[in-house]
Amino acid sequence: MGTDADLDASRPRRASDFPYRSELLANLSALILLWESPRFQGEILAKSGEAIDQPAHATLRHLLAWGPMRPSALADALGTGASYVSKIVRRLEANGWVERTTDPSDGRATLIALTADGEVAAHGVYALGDRMIAEVLDGWPEEDVQTYTDLTTRFAKDAIASGERMRERGLRPLDT
Repeated sequence: MGTDADLDASRPRRASDFPYRSELLANLSALILLWESPRFQGEILAKSGEAIDQPAHATLRHLLAWGPMRPSALADALGTGASYVSKIVRRLEANGWVERTTDPSDGRATLIALTADGEVAAHGVYALGDRMIAEVLDGWPEEDVQTYTDLTTRFAKDAIASGERMRERGLRPLDT
């Protein structure tokens, strides 16, 4: 039986749950919290009839996007520990979707890489994301979708560039 905290954790979040002064940041926080939730993703995958679980999907997605990774880097990307990554990798190896190779830059280190079948499976993960966004935007006029896409592209580019500057110097003081 679930607790109130479990039920609360599974509910969709609203921008009003986040006391930012920026409505944009509150909306982004609500969206990120919902879409990055392993529980939310797992429920969708199960109800969509997917044969593999959310951690496997996330692993395939990261490996296709970023290429072969050391297990420690994969654990960081997934926000988990090395032992859990080992379990995920063993399941993916059993399916023939990943393989362990030697890191050419350090022969003592191991890389986790997609196999050809793993690339096909990973592209399937991205296809699910495409289905998800298509469902969200169903009914939107094409010009609204294009405008939103253009603005999101600009926002992402500026946020990434700004993020790099913040990593170097921290945040500027807030003008109040």
